[in-house]
Amino acid sequence: MLNQDLLRTTHSPGRGFAVAKRAFDVAVAVGALPVVSFVALLVFVLNPLTNRGPLFYHQLRMGRNCKPFTMVKFRTMRDGDEIDRGPDDPVEDNRITPLGRILRRTRIDELPQIINILTGDMSLIGPRPDYWDHAIHYIDAVPGYRERHTVRPGITGLAQVDGGYAEGIHATVEKTQFDMEYITRLGPAMEAYVLMRTVRVVFTGHGAR
Repeated sequence: MLNQDLLRTTHSPGRGFAVAKRAFDVAVAVGALPVVSFVALLVFVLNPLTNRGPLFYHQLRMGRNCKPFTMVKFRTMRDGDEIDRGPDDPVEDNRITPLGRILRRTRIDELPQIINILTGDMSLIGPRPDYWDHAIHYIDAVPGYRERHTVRPGITGLAQVDGGYAEGIHATVEKTQFDMEYITRLGPAMEAYVLMRTVRVVFTGHGAR
């Protein structure tokens, strides 16, 4: 069960931090545009060989204040497939293409989400947004799940770097614990910690799916 102390002690680090965090997000996203453009061109060239279909994948996710937004990623699964698994079902690994496995393990598939950062739907760091239909279910099934949406969702977060990939209800309960800890301790030190741990995840593949 979620530690109720986390819910009672959540706090805002102040408007100054919020402004600085948003400015950092935008600066990183703008700076990353040339890199993402180059990677997109490379993936576009490789797609016909092992990942035939559209370059990008768009999916409805639950964002800040539990509002929906469309998240964009490099496509890693067969074109034309829609999510038909339930909120407690495992990921359909058989649908992942050979190139898609590489993109997922290196987290390169997440790079297009800088677009979501620029539009204000996401942050570089924050609770990872879930597929909308699954998130609707988790709100009723997972303690604290609604509260984790009081901040912008992130490309990376404490739950991802310390907990790994979350799959199903039980894993989502644990993920929510991490997310609430992140929100409770939100500040420069926490941001720096997640960034450093993210570098480790990218280079080791730990937690990637």
